[in-house]
Amino acid sequence: MTTLNERRAWPGRAVRRDSVLRRLDWGLVLPVVALGVISALMVYSATRAGHRGDPEAFLKKHLLNLGIGAVLYTVVASFDYRLLRAYAPILYGLSLIGLIAVLTPLGETINGSHSWIVIGGGFQVQPSEFAKVGLVVLLAMILAEPRDGEVGPGRKDILVALALAGVPAALIMLQPDLGTTMVLCAILMGMLAISGVAKRWTLGLVLAGVGTAVAAVALGLLEDYQIARFTAFVDPTADPRGAGYNANQAKIAVGSGGLLGKGLFQGEQTTGQFVPEQQTDFIFTVAGEELGFLGSLVIVVLIGVILYRGLRIAVHASDQFGTLVAAGVVCWLGFQTFENIGMCLGIMPITGLPLPLVSYGGSATFATMIAFGLLQGVHSRGRSL
Repeated sequence: MTTLNERRAWPGRAVRRDSVLRRLDWGLVLPVVALGVISALMVYSATRAGHRGDPEAFLKKHLLNLGIGAVLYTVVASFDYRLLRAYAPILYGLSLIGLIAVLTPLGETINGSHSWIVIGGGFQVQPSEFAKVGLVVLLAMILAEPRDGEVGPGRKDILVALALAGVPAALIMLQPDLGTTMVLCAILMGMLAISGVAKRWTLGLVLAGVGTAVAAVALGLLEDYQIARFTAFVDPTADPRGAGYNANQAKIAVGSGGLLGKGLFQGEQTTGQFVPEQQTDFIFTVAGEELGFLGSLVIVVLIGVILYRGLRIAVHASDQFGTLVAAGVVCWLGFQTFENIGMCLGIMPITGLPLPLVSYGGSATFATMIAFGLLQGVHSRGRSL
């Protein structure tokens, strides 16, 4: 039993421990932990039947990824985010180096996208995931300090932001990875809007985005399979055994779960491996079939709570830089969640984006946990919520 003298002997340690616990945003931490548990169950269910060797191989690697992600979360959350202003160009530059390296012989093509660097031991790195972090921090640095007499960013700041966002977007399109490029666009648009740019800029960027998409198709910058995915989205019955196969099977799996689902590890579509890449891009179909509408709703609610907390953190940040960092993370994770679940339900085209924290994948998990760490860091040094 600890004596009074022993407690007096270590006052600093007790205060520091209490201070750390008080600064934690439990409204953020608890949903993140819950999603991690659910993701482990979904990944195991999706991979245990299809693995020829160890049925727990994917689960073990996923748990390792979550553990590394937890360490990254802790390190980033402990770092004073305000110091990131000085390091933002470095983080951005490192992300560009990674994207360029992918286009060299170091890069590997997996599932039609030349987006990976294989480092051995069954592990790969996807630099485009970390480019999201670099872009959020850099844009926050550029847009956080309006010039004298201006409410929001000036024309020069906006043009610089557009140019710097365009570099990683162009490199990622060369892979090609349309889904991640869309995420970068969502981050850019969201952070510009929140920074206070004039509405004419927002409208102009939307029109420019539409024009760029049309030009990309006309100039043949998209691969045939990417165009086929959009064609299948418009008319899934046009090629049910080809481009429309994934979308149709995903809807069948989600719809077959009904209200309460078929039970954990009892999904026939999941066990039969009817939906390709079910542990990554289509992890939500596992929840839909085995946990049903209510179980899937729990995942949506947990992510919704995280996004809500992110918005609250942005509102109560101690400075504009913190506001933009938190808002950028919310735009990133919010759009990616909507796109992933939407493509499983047939309301969005298939782009290959993972469901944040739920899908299997090392780089995606690490980048997402870093994003959560940024939110925690802004919260710890922000105004009282």
